[in-house]
Amino acid sequence: MSRDSSPKYSFQSTKTVVVPAAGMGTRFLPATKTVPKELLPVVDTPGIELIAEEAASVGAERLAVIVAPSKQEIMRHFEEFPEIVEMLSARGKDEQVAKVQRAQKLIHPVAVEQEKPLGLGHAVGLAEDVLDDDEDFFAVMLPDDIVLPATVMEDMARVRQAVGGSVLCAFEVSREETCNYGVFDVEDTNIDGVKKVVGMVEKPELEEAPSNLVATGRYLLDRKIFDALRRIEPGKGGELQLTDAIELLIKEGEPVHVVVHKGKRHDLGNPGGFIPANVDIGLRHPQYGRALYASLKRIISDYESELK
Repeated sequence: MSRDSSPKYSFQSTKTVVVPAAGMGTRFLPATKTVPKELLPVVDTPGIELIAEEAASVGAERLAVIVAPSKQEIMRHFEEFPEIVEMLSARGKDEQVAKVQRAQKLIHPVAVEQEKPLGLGHAVGLAEDVLDDDEDFFAVMLPDDIVLPATVMEDMARVRQAVGGSVLCAFEVSREETCNYGVFDVEDTNIDGVKKVVGMVEKPELEEAPSNLVATGRYLLDRKIFDALRRIEPGKGGELQLTDAIELLIKEGEPVHVVVHKGKRHDLGNPGGFIPANVDIGLRHPQYGRALYASLKRIISDYESELK
């Protein structure tokens, strides 16, 4: 999106970012028997802290984390840990002290308990009471998705100011990949990189996909989404789907748009995406990148030799 295509916008007015984090992380078993998936490190930083950093970087003040009763360790990550800080400070390990204190200083976390995993829509709906009365919209960031560069929420905020309603993030994928995603049915707009959404199809058959633009884990939602969530019917397994509520808003004439993001997306929700994310981010790490690059070349060379 051209940064000059809509009026200047301050993301500061978005106070709350909702982070659904109540899933059981079954694709990471056995690690997630004791460690929440959101605390698994990407290089040396837990995924939930990366999300908090992104939220804070665009001016959000409150992180409403939807957690299961058994996953309170996620919220503990944002505590102060004075004993660790005291011990590290006494040893002169200032860099490690900063790492320990970083999450607690990023943003104000609020826990919202979800007793059962009843769908993304149900999780988002639980956050309604966290919002202040004057919050007309809020953000949702899925911790499974790392979107790079972490500027798309700023672009989405500018679009909302220009056209109102709800704004989502979209990525282009190949036609063959559309069956794995929620796919947008879109129309062109006069804003570069922005499409108007006229419908959504969840994991369509290849021939039924209306486009190759798919949903990823960044949403800027009008507060009207809560009313829509109350009026949709649960689907398979009794789950409420956020997609169904957005579809209802579209049918009722509420504006919904997507920003087509041209950067990268890493899926931390399964090992097949988590491993490449660590490699990609690790290669760019100022401390570990050079050594990792050399190690990867040796590993790949040895692997290719084994294939001969």
